[in-house]
Amino acid sequence: MEQYEKDIISIIVPCFNEQESIPLFYKEFNKVTASLKEKVLFEFIFIDDGSKDNTMEEIYKLSDIDDRVHYISFSRNFGKEAAIYAGLKKSTGDYVVMMDADLQDPPALLPEMYNYVKNEDYDSVATRRVTRKGEPPIRSFFARLFYKLMNCISQTDMVDGARDYRLMSRKFVNAILEMSEYNRFSKGLFGWVGFNTKWIEFENVERVAGETKWSFWSLFRYSLEGIVAFSTFPLTLSSFFGLFSCILALVFMIFIIVKRLILGDPVAGWASTVSIVLMIGGIQLMCIGILGMYLSKTYLETKKRPIFIVSKTNIDNEDKS
Repeated sequence: MEQYEKDIISIIVPCFNEQESIPLFYKEFNKVTASLKEKVLFEFIFIDDGSKDNTMEEIYKLSDIDDRVHYISFSRNFGKEAAIYAGLKKSTGDYVVMMDADLQDPPALLPEMYNYVKNEDYDSVATRRVTRKGEPPIRSFFARLFYKLMNCISQTDMVDGARDYRLMSRKFVNAILEMSEYNRFSKGLFGWVGFNTKWIEFENVERVAGETKWSFWSLFRYSLEGIVAFSTFPLTLSSFFGLFSCILALVFMIFIIVKRLILGDPVAGWASTVSIVLMIGGIQLMCIGILGMYLSKTYLETKKRPIFIVSKTNIDNEDKS
């Protein structure tokens, strides 16, 4: 019988307060990937992003019964982007999969995803939701607006409804790891590195347990991170506002002078003057705020602080990044 070496797939699972979801995720994953066990070896990398519940206890239980289960526990909450980066750095597989523990990323898609990268000319297989069933309408509206805006102002291709759930070749992962920036926006990084990507569509799946950790405000801040990280358009826009304000002020100045010289009317209209001053002041403050956002990101990058700090892990060669 001909022997061959099996591919290794690293499963990266960022976790934040997912004690209820982890056992369900592990059970469902093993059930749907049984068809791949003759071709593939799996390793799990659970990243506990400073959870306040019993997430780590559930991960410990899995690691005790399954030596494929590895874990990284952060010293505090560093955010999902840091957890993704830590998982990518620690992964050893020929292929790497990122997915959430709440089963909103269907494990049933994994055999199809693996087939595309293994047997066809793809370096990654990404997923996108074609529906947003179960989400508040206002949240769905702004999510779609964000993707449209990013595709207009950025050269990075971002697909509406894109999930972090994707399978990547080692070449793709290494390209992502070369970008060790502190301010990370993975959806943008995946599009920026290029390579040949296959998109798989699926309908929205609700969480199997627990509650979402993403509030409207946190998503709004995350969207600003993406805009600042992958577009300088806000800086261009602030310059346009400044130029427009100067031209408008010049036109008003000429109008007032001509009116005074020709008609002899006294300068009047304090209400309109105050309104114009407030408008121009508001534009100036907004432009200063835009500059401040870019400056703050530069400031954080120059500090060279680690993206994450590991508190506990069962993976060899522990380090900071």
